[in-house]
Amino acid sequence: MTPEALSEEALLKRRDEIERSLRKKFKSDIFGKFVKAIVDYELLAPGDHVAVCISGGKDSMLMAMLFKELKRRNKIPFELTYLSMDPGYAEPNRRLISENAALMGLPLVRYEENIFDVAYAQDHSPCYLCARMRRGSLYRHAKELGCNKIALGHHFDDVIETVFMGMMYSGQYQAMMPKLHSTNYEGMELIRPLYLIREEDIIHWAGYNDLHFLRCACRFTENAENALATGDSGSKRLETKMLIRELKKTNPFIESNIFKSMQNVALNCVISYTYKGERHSFLEHYDE
Repeated sequence: MTPEALSEEALLKRRDEIERSLRKKFKSDIFGKFVKAIVDYELLAPGDHVAVCISGGKDSMLMAMLFKELKRRNKIPFELTYLSMDPGYAEPNRRLISENAALMGLPLVRYEENIFDVAYAQDHSPCYLCARMRRGSLYRHAKELGCNKIALGHHFDDVIETVFMGMMYSGQYQAMMPKLHSTNYEGMELIRPLYLIREEDIIHWAGYNDLHFLRCACRFTENAENALATGDSGSKRLETKMLIRELKKTNPFIESNIFKSMQNVALNCVISYTYKGERHSFLEHYDE
């Protein structure tokens, strides 16, 4: 049932149930890990103005609700803007985003950007181009709105899949960091507050509250997800997700071990590494 079809009383009750689920049932697996990431990685500071970037999927919508709950608790003085870019969504997708925002009480700041058409016209790496264009656009609009940080909804599974993908397909060990300074927009920073939250818990939260979000809004992603069932996916990320799922059958700790490996790098056992664009070799300190 859409928010428009609910009475004011029914809408407020539904919204309260969704919010309360984060304080009760999902307090440990979701809200607690959200707060832990913010504290451990120092993602928020007093006076920050965060643009919570909402794509319409389960991850970004959950992130918005978590920020809303954190703001309600008033432990850290900060400001929020719920920023929603339309990169070329079909009308049903636009409507779904609006309905979910209304249901959860999220005052969206929306704007349009012709990104999908530009990315679709590229024969090589359209997904990479789309991601770069979307991030640059979010930085630009967030800064214009007075924000100093943008928050993206990448979660634990995204993090470990990125590490694995880099090793298998790019020949490099590179983590998806919990925060990054922008190199093109001075004073802007990207944060990932869902860094410690498992995707299965996000799915559980959405199902528990009978919430329905965009699964994908891009035809490339949609085609890859449809192919996933047949094992003929063109998406390296989805192939990686399948591989990790298969390895988990014989090693139930595979996911946590991949994550821990990012925090247990022994530099004296690394042949070479790059720091701030400069390459270093173990030979530099071999005879010390």
